[in-house]
Amino acid sequence: MSRKKSLILTDHELRLMEVLWKRHRATVADVVESLAPPPLAYSTVLTTLRTLEQKGYITHKEEGRAYVYCPVVARDEAAKSAMHHLLNRFFGNSPGALAMTLLDETQLSDEDAATIKRMLTRRKASQK
Repeated sequence: MSRKKSLILTDHELRLMEVLWKRHRATVADVVESLAPPPLAYSTVLTTLRTLEQKGYITHKEEGRAYVYCPVVARDEAAKSAMHHLLNRFFGNSPGALAMTLLDETQLSDEDAATIKRMLTRRKASQK
């Protein structure tokens, strides 16, 4: 029985998506060339691009003899999906628990703290 495909990007898939988000369109050779070290084999990149297409993150078009891959999911959409997955899986779907963990584990700049305070105030006002 095959393993269920995850809709969340693996670290490996994210490396390739970063290239596609930056370039907007690329062949397998373009992706191989654009990857930061460590390098990946052409066949590995091709297989991963096919997986990304099955997951719905990218699409391809034939241009001559080459396939040109394009992202169909924006980076911010992928980030939101990953955040929702993290929230559900580790924090019981509680945004408060996630926020408290982040605040406990992270050193905030004064600017970030002020921004968070403004966002919370705005959010509280909109809920009234």
